[in-house]
Amino acid sequence: MPNNPVAIRRALLSVSDKTGLIELASALNEADVELLSTGGTAKAIRDAGLPVKDVSEITDFPEMMDGRVKTLHPMVHGGLLALRDNADHVAAMNEHGIKGIDLLVVNLYPFEATVAAGGSYEDCIENIDIGGPAMIRAASKNHGFVVTVVDVEDYGPLLDEMKANGNATTLAYRQKMAQIAYARTAAYDAAVSTWMAQAIGEEQPRRKAIAGTHTQTLRYGENPHQSASFYSDGSIRAGVSTAHQLQGKELSYNNINDTDAAFELVAEFDPADGPACAIIKHANPCGVARGATLAEAYKSAFDCDRTSAFGGIIALNQMLDAPTAEQIVEIFTEVVIAPSISEEAKAIFAGKKNLRLLETGGLPDNRTGGQVWKQVSGGYLIQDRDNGFIGLDDLKVVTKRAPTDDELRDMLFAWKVAKHVKSNAIIYVKDLATVGVGAGQMSRVDSTRIAARKSQDMADAMGLSAPLTKGSVVASDAFFPFSDGLLTAAEAGATAVIQPGGSMRDDEVIKAADEAGLAMVYTGMRHFRH
Repeated sequence: MPNNPVAIRRALLSVSDKTGLIELASALNEADVELLSTGGTAKAIRDAGLPVKDVSEITDFPEMMDGRVKTLHPMVHGGLLALRDNADHVAAMNEHGIKGIDLLVVNLYPFEATVAAGGSYEDCIENIDIGGPAMIRAASKNHGFVVTVVDVEDYGPLLDEMKANGNATTLAYRQKMAQIAYARTAAYDAAVSTWMAQAIGEEQPRRKAIAGTHTQTLRYGENPHQSASFYSDGSIRAGVSTAHQLQGKELSYNNINDTDAAFELVAEFDPADGPACAIIKHANPCGVARGATLAEAYKSAFDCDRTSAFGGIIALNQMLDAPTAEQIVEIFTEVVIAPSISEEAKAIFAGKKNLRLLETGGLPDNRTGGQVWKQVSGGYLIQDRDNGFIGLDDLKVVTKRAPTDDELRDMLFAWKVAKHVKSNAIIYVKDLATVGVGAGQMSRVDSTRIAARKSQDMADAMGLSAPLTKGSVVASDAFFPFSDGLLTAAEAGATAVIQPGGSMRDDEVIKAADEAGLAMVYTGMRHFRH
């Protein structure tokens, strides 16, 4: 493969996105590059007063079938694929009148945008590009002689490369652009195959493809010795990937992971039902609450575990206002994320230069589908997003005492939180606020004890005579396998329990609840989070 610069004398431009097209075409024309083009791209160039030759002139075939057939021709692909240092290839070019194409500029039909806009099946099919990917693959394979550009953001660097090398490109540059081009066609095919599997109801296709667009090189991963990057999958789900960062240092790997966990949790609480706040540390909630105001919700969440809240992530389900901002800045916080932020609140946070402030423009819908990917050695685990929902009508009272209305209200609140706590998960709730969280323990009884212990510590710090868990309800993300965990919760002061049920010892657990005077309901659904 030649390592010397290759001059650009002839270019083929065929783009769906016309951004920057005229500027690029003008610069190429000034560099005495012959321009070939197709359809709307050729018209735009011609309307700008620039010379351009239609591909149909060199193929001697008109564009046909609504533009489906225009570039799939030897005059085009021969010009892209011919090895200029191969005598047989050169002889074939001369025999058939094929001229080389040194630069290909293509961006593809807007398939992803059509899907995101809710296009019909027919519209999506029509926006699957055929000629574009074929040319991109051909030109990229022949990167020894041809440079391929597929992104508008690369027009400027292309012109810089040409200027630096006398209207030529280096092999290293062409290799880089070929890699970008192949990644683009791979992502495009991944989008098409994923959409089609969903469209035809194929839940477990033979092959699954995943693609993302690089958005940020991170300082490091979970630890300083690990390199890391952030890639967006192009979805429109509101969250950390779509948020606008208003201030603060760059988000780290752990910041992004924890902020996503916080915002997904707070989105469980409909803003129409009132303000809610979630405080996250190491992907687990250390405080979640609702309140009459956002400031009240924040204070109640903070009071669950003030120690762990230090250096945490705060997520809110409504516009972040000044009174809430004034409370938040009293301690060190890594990230604050909200659907919107008032100008007064922004001014308050401006004094905390390092605090990362994110505005998302909305909340994710936790009732919708989608999938979650997890890499394991040699492959991926793929599952549906946990969008399981439990309402009052889904609860089954299994004890002699039925829960009160207040207990039921707190139970459903605790159940939403349990979905976002690492298993084994135990959550104590009182008056729509967590008062104890036990997460990620190997034993469910240990989670129960840890949550109660932390609650007692907070009560001591606040000068209270009784633990925060006194009069609370308790949620367990999975069934109690023995009665010991339930009895530990009762000793901590819990009066009611919400859990999935389904243990072989359910009768024993129900009997223990009755003897302790507890009310208990079953959900029939568990929320493991590993």
